[in-house]
Amino acid sequence: MNFFTLQWQDSSVVMIDQRKLPREEIYLSFRTPEEVGQAIKDMVVRGAPAIGVAAAFGMALAAQNSEAPNHEVFFKEMDEAAKMLISQRPTAVNLSWAVQRIQNFYRSKQDLPLLTLQNMILEEALAIFEEDCNMCIDMGVHGSELIKLGNSYLTHCNAGALATAGRGTALSVFYEAKDQHKKFKVYSCETRPFLQGARLTCWELMKNNVDVTLITDNMAAHMMQKGKIHGVVVGSDRIVANGDVANKIGTYGLAVLAKAHQIPFYVVAPTSTIDLETQEGSQVEIEERPIEEVTHFFGTASAPENVKVFNPAFDITPHDLVTAIVTEKGILYPPFKESLKKIK
Repeated sequence: MNFFTLQWQDSSVVMIDQRKLPREEIYLSFRTPEEVGQAIKDMVVRGAPAIGVAAAFGMALAAQNSEAPNHEVFFKEMDEAAKMLISQRPTAVNLSWAVQRIQNFYRSKQDLPLLTLQNMILEEALAIFEEDCNMCIDMGVHGSELIKLGNSYLTHCNAGALATAGRGTALSVFYEAKDQHKKFKVYSCETRPFLQGARLTCWELMKNNVDVTLITDNMAAHMMQKGKIHGVVVGSDRIVANGDVANKIGTYGLAVLAKAHQIPFYVVAPTSTIDLETQEGSQVEIEERPIEEVTHFFGTASAPENVKVFNPAFDITPHDLVTAIVTEKGILYPPFKESLKKIK
């Protein structure tokens, strides 16, 4: 990658500001957990794995910034930071997973001197970062088996390097296939209303010399009907126990279209995105975003003033529309209730 999404540098978290892409490539530094939480909420950083890593770094900042006189006060401060970070975006399970992993870590080390524990929390956050990078590589290797020579694949939103600490989830599959010198094409939906496909996916695929063509969201059915799409490859923000998939709004529609046109529908996500505690997709809390994302286009009004707006950020794709789920541990096939439990 010739850019990075987020890194730990000089006791701060540095992130590329994804709100500015593709017009500007700007990196911002954050030095408190509150600043990291706001960056997650405002979508400076987005993508399930990336916000998980960001939250882990936010917990590390909380530990390093703490002046608690004893373990009891320190744990209270850390738990408050955890609650704040988890509340920023409710749908992506990686956020709570990463924060709870840090919480479990420091609770298991209560006998250590406080300064030692503070430093070890940073080490654990950096471990989460490194693991995410490695998982991206492994997902790409496994998923590249599904990419056939000469075929074209549709992707939605951004499940690339900008959504992770490494090469991405869905887009890692394309990067690995390119490294294997496979010839293929990618079509990217624009992904209204925040345009993650147009602004982010096209930007990073072009920077890495992957053949990509941008289409509007409502062109997908036409492209499939014309035989121009041979598979759909998307990421996920949460995969529940029965295999239902929560992902960017519009994913469900693409899965229905793929089924109607007998096109395989692949989901690529790390095992940290698998939530076996939630049994089915209807139980997932769906985040609603600000109405301005729909009524305005880069700050310019594009709808009547005071119009009613419904703006859910995600939808649920039923498991029976999913052909396979690619993880860092391999490719899973139905019945997902069994294969997810086994691999998790």
